[in-house]
Amino acid sequence: MKQEKSWVMSDRQLCDCELIMDGSFNPLDQFMVEIDYESVLTQMRLSNGDLFPIPIVLDVNKEFSDSLSLGEKIILRDKEGFKIAHMTINSIWEPDLNREAELVYMTNDLTHPALNYMFNIGNKVYIGGKVEKISMPNHYDYRQYRISPNKVKNEFINRGWDKIIAFQTRNPLHRAHVEMTLRSMAELDANLFLHPVVGMTKPGDVDHYTRLRCYKHVIGKYPKDTAILALLPLAMRMGGPREALLHALIRKNYGCTHIIIGRDHAGPGNDINDEPFYGPYEAQDLIRKYKDEIEIKMIPFEFMVYVPDSKSYKTINEIDENTNYKTLSGTELRTMLDRGKDIPEWFSYPEVALELKRSRPALAKRGFTIFFTGLSGSGKSTIANGLLIKLLEEGSRPVTLLDGDIVRTHLSSELGFSKEHRSLNVQRIGFVASEITKNGGIAICAPIAPYSSDRNLNRELISKVGGYIEVFVSTPLKKCEQRDSKGLYKLAREGKIKEFTGISDPYEEPNNADIIVNSDGLISPEELVDIVFNKIIEMGYISK
Repeated sequence: MKQEKSWVMSDRQLCDCELIMDGSFNPLDQFMVEIDYESVLTQMRLSNGDLFPIPIVLDVNKEFSDSLSLGEKIILRDKEGFKIAHMTINSIWEPDLNREAELVYMTNDLTHPALNYMFNIGNKVYIGGKVEKISMPNHYDYRQYRISPNKVKNEFINRGWDKIIAFQTRNPLHRAHVEMTLRSMAELDANLFLHPVVGMTKPGDVDHYTRLRCYKHVIGKYPKDTAILALLPLAMRMGGPREALLHALIRKNYGCTHIIIGRDHAGPGNDINDEPFYGPYEAQDLIRKYKDEIEIKMIPFEFMVYVPDSKSYKTINEIDENTNYKTLSGTELRTMLDRGKDIPEWFSYPEVALELKRSRPALAKRGFTIFFTGLSGSGKSTIANGLLIKLLEEGSRPVTLLDGDIVRTHLSSELGFSKEHRSLNVQRIGFVASEITKNGGIAICAPIAPYSSDRNLNRELISKVGGYIEVFVSTPLKKCEQRDSKGLYKLAREGKIKEFTGISDPYEEPNNADIIVNSDGLISPEELVDIVFNKIIEMGYISK
């Protein structure tokens, strides 16, 4: 008997598959085929006319797609190898990713999380087809809150709730959120469905374990039996207006009658030019456009501020220009946590503040990675070794040096110097550094790391567990060749070494390095080390 082919799903694909199978994505019941994908891109509808705003596709590599035939059935597995679903292959195509980016996300800026995934992480071939459930993914955390749409709807019926407000969250809740939801509940005589996302969110967001501990504290702030907490394993694209519409459709599938849509709902923040990707009310405008079709009513989020004189929260429209008020942005909150400052009680509950301080310790107590990149002979190792000594002298944390040559000897000895092997080597360094960082240590990495995609992957991976500082040693190629003690550049010029970075293989200079230094001989190595060390102090990772 011929063995069925298997595809091991990524975290994002597993989230998508779960929501297809449990009905959260209704009317979508499969990974999109090409005709549906094209229709969603241009019309925000499936090919049958049903409203659906975001492409939900299964991206695979070329090698796997070339092995497939239309009509073939494959197994979709999780990372542990467990069978999750059968999928019948009804479509195979190579999408125009630039077109998808422009039509769906309205940008070509790779700092957008969805575009970063498409171009730097995801695979370049899409396959689509019917999904048949074998088993729902295993979840070992917060099982009592992982409730399917049908079970949630039945719970609403059992409680006699006829008006239910959904509140989509990907961040901890603070006093303003509670006040705003309580107002909405009172005005509509409705109950609350608190439905935080626990799939993939924006890099840098608070992890879902911390968020759930915060939600469990906050759910008790509502009157008894007026609110339900459940989890949504959604992989967010941070797609702004289109994603807001998707959020509304999902909550309709859960039986909600209303949904709160905030300012810049599902927006990823600012682009590379420090301008918002989406306007503050574009999401609300799009939902208004389809209000007669989506079968769920929108409650526009009104920006709330704290008024010290009355010790209460009010909407910005309820106060005049002479009223003294306080507010705290997400950036300001993160800055306070980074500096070890107390979160004011007017802003958040003490229990929530404590959870946030535990999960995000002050920078001076947090593990971090210093990732050097630059050409061979640029001076990376010299500066990294000097920095190692400075940090050992400072002594606040354990320090580990992952120099390029050291790693090649002990971690990647079997790898060559092809593009694939160089990428794998850098990713291995990133993984080890992330573990050191996660456990409160300092990792100093000094590979060449010529490719932006690999460096971006490491930045994203390590930033989830601690600090990440990229140092670009921008020494010119000519200078690197002059100090070529190993004779490698000479051999590369002669064609005796193939795929040599800077000669026969490209070096992609960083465009988002945190520190840039030049080891061209005009500044001593000691001074260069001091520049990097002092910058680390300035950034707050070391106490003055």
